[in-house]
Amino acid sequence: MAENTKIHFEVRRLRLKQTWTIARGSSDYRDNVFVTLERNGVIGYGEAAPNPRYGESADTVVQFLKKAVPVLEKNDWLHLVDVNAAISGLESGNFSAKAAIDIALLDWFCKSHAIPLYQHLGLDPLKTAVTFYSIGIDSPHKIKEKVQQARDFPILKIKAGLENDEEVIAAVRSVTDKPICIDANEGWRDKHVALEKLQWLQGQNVEFVEQPMHADQLSDIAWLRERAELPIIADESVIRANDIPNLARAFDGINIKLMKAGGIQETLRMIWLAKSLDMKIMLGCMIESSVAVSAAAQLSPLVDYADLDGNLLIDNDPFSGVTVEQGKLILPQEPGIGATPND
Repeated sequence: MAENTKIHFEVRRLRLKQTWTIARGSSDYRDNVFVTLERNGVIGYGEAAPNPRYGESADTVVQFLKKAVPVLEKNDWLHLVDVNAAISGLESGNFSAKAAIDIALLDWFCKSHAIPLYQHLGLDPLKTAVTFYSIGIDSPHKIKEKVQQARDFPILKIKAGLENDEEVIAAVRSVTDKPICIDANEGWRDKHVALEKLQWLQGQNVEFVEQPMHADQLSDIAWLRERAELPIIADESVIRANDIPNLARAFDGINIKLMKAGGIQETLRMIWLAKSLDMKIMLGCMIESSVAVSAAAQLSPLVDYADLDGNLLIDNDPFSGVTVEQGKLILPQEPGIGATPND
């Protein structure tokens, strides 16, 4: 290892401001893994937000990162594509761990050149997207409170997929008429039930419905798309670029997340491939700190929708970075991804 190279990673528990409930379950915290890469006095920050849906945990991330250390030690970090290929080839899967490394490398790379990531990509920081604010499944009273607390956001994402969907939407509509999108998180397993849900939602000022059925039910989702008027966006059905061509018949768009894709470089490939297929593009996140959210926000001038509120849902963010004004993402001007430690 070069004497001027330091590689560090640690698990940090991110506490949610409120219990987070979706169709798959509830949680009060997430254990994310933070990566620090230092070389030539320049530091790059990355973050892994593992999700059990994809067979990942903080432990699996740490185990992968240990295997990645020798690869990082011997490679030239200025050769981003080569380093990414070497890391990707270590093992299949482990995409959130790979994302943490890729984010940290790009942060380091752009800091080494004293430019923000958006400038490196040739993007206009004034063209960032307006982010949704997500409302988890809860009691009608709590739903109303959450919606009122999110009054500064022009569009909301409402989690659904359980038997009380109508009750949840009724609670939302009792306090606001602003546009919403619906995320079922694979919760509707019968295509006829899903069609009834979508037909009912058509009159509720809904922009689109995200992942109405399980990823394994692609034929059913294609059947649903033929009959429903609301656009359907893929989330759990799409992980990396090679998933996209097969989804075009069933979905109107895709939700790309750095943690599913394995980082920024693969996310860019996914964006351009989806654009070539005339699919709408949403840039999303897991429960993440300002490290991963700021990294994703740098790409938001390229997409149609943003759902980058993961850092807003936690009360102990260890970093500062991208901010939000009336829903619009405001990118930091600092070099790299724009995330700086709070401690």
